[in-house]
Amino acid sequence: MKLIGIEEHFLTADIRDAWTAAGLEATDPSVAFHAGAIEGRLLDLAQGRLALMDETGLDIQVLSLTTPGLHNLGSESIDLARRTNDALAEVVARHPTRFEAMATLPVSMPDEAALELGRCVRTLDFKGTVLSGKVGQLHLDDTSLFPIFQHAETLGAPILIHPRMPDAAVQDAYYSGFAPAVDAAFATYGLGWHYDAGIQFIRLVLAGTFDRLPKLQVILGHWGEVVLFYAERLAAMDRVSGLIQPIAHYLRNNLYVTSSGMFLPHYLMRAAEIVGFDRLLFSTDYPYQYRAGNDARKFLDSCGLGDADKRAFGFANWTRLTADLTRRFTGASMGLRL
Repeated sequence: MKLIGIEEHFLTADIRDAWTAAGLEATDPSVAFHAGAIEGRLLDLAQGRLALMDETGLDIQVLSLTTPGLHNLGSESIDLARRTNDALAEVVARHPTRFEAMATLPVSMPDEAALELGRCVRTLDFKGTVLSGKVGQLHLDDTSLFPIFQHAETLGAPILIHPRMPDAAVQDAYYSGFAPAVDAAFATYGLGWHYDAGIQFIRLVLAGTFDRLPKLQVILGHWGEVVLFYAERLAAMDRVSGLIQPIAHYLRNNLYVTSSGMFLPHYLMRAAEIVGFDRLLFSTDYPYQYRAGNDARKFLDSCGLGDADKRAFGFANWTRLTADLTRRFTGASMGLRL
């Protein structure tokens, strides 16, 4: 059974250098996580990565830029995004049966970001894009960022909302007071990342984004970034939200969730209760959650799903979600590759 991981990350030396030049490490401790073996795996888009994919049992990685993306860069990110996407397209062309790609966008320049998303989908055969939470000081529901979501819906391209570091004021208020390493972990992979990503999705819901763009599809990692575990409490806002639909509707019609290497069958079942088995996607969150021992394949085999639902979770839901992109734009992309 084919196994596709849809949240698998990469980094380039150019983007790493741009983060350093912008001084991001001073405000975003997660930048320092991209060092040592993790940095080596992020930068490797060739044989080393393929060998670890084989070892864990993953057939295809859908590559996306790791956090914090280009969200704190300005106009210089336009050229950087384009060069990154062109390089990624070359990687996919060299290994077309092993890699797919999500677009890297100059998100602080929304109109240019929408254009770059269109180029990536129409001519490079990319499968969507990734947004790493807030853009500077702007939440994703800010009206200035609407062109990105509008164009994604027009293209039929899903958007993966990836966690990123909470604001410095939030870090100080809620995630500080311990040793620096503990503060950084608490504000990121311990909890802060996941609250932040889930809140960005709920803000899109409450802002009426899916009322205006009913076909837009968003993906949350880590089994829904906490959101799904509080679906009942979120539903209580229906009486004050002013939305066209109940909040449960948006969870079941505009949201896909993926495992992100959290291989826990009871989390899978909770996610399925809320969004449905046809909206579950597989991912390993490479390289952060990589574990040796055929880990990904073992989870698929032992997760408790029947054969049809295993196929859906392992690859078919993703194939269906992106099938329209393939039908509409593959001719243009194959022409480019040739």
